[in-house]
Amino acid sequence: MAVRNRRFRSRRRMLGALLAVPFLSITRSAKATERLDFDHLYKSFGVLGLEFSDKVKALSGQTVAIRGFMAPPLKAEANFFVLTEIPMSLCPFCSSDADWPDNIMVVYLARKQTFVQFNAPIEVEGVLDYGPWTDPDTGFVSQLRLRQAVFDQV
Repeated sequence: MAVRNRRFRSRRRMLGALLAVPFLSITRSAKATERLDFDHLYKSFGVLGLEFSDKVKALSGQTVAIRGFMAPPLKAEANFFVLTEIPMSLCPFCSSDADWPDNIMVVYLARKQTFVQFNAPIEVEGVLDYGPWTDPDTGFVSQLRLRQAVFDQV
């Protein structure tokens, strides 16, 4: 009888653990992604140029979401695009990070997605990265990026 009770308790524990798994995944995925806004990316235009906000510094390496517009990509098969605060019919690429505008962000896609019109609002979610960086494939210099990103029209 004692062996039978142990098996029953063991099965009950296992069943309880299995039932908890879906709830754990819901809890993990229900965690809100931190939202960014173009107005809060930088805190000043100092002597050295743009200075990143404390929020950007704190969220570096974390998944964030931001809304904006997709600037026209350099080529149709590109795996990245520039997210802009306002619709732009021309791509706002810069020659160096010294003249980096404060209202754009480079988005490196996790997987290929179909690009959208420059005036269609989108929401992008990806891992935030900041500081000067040169893309080894294109030579494009950026100050602010989202990596492993995906986007949806809003």
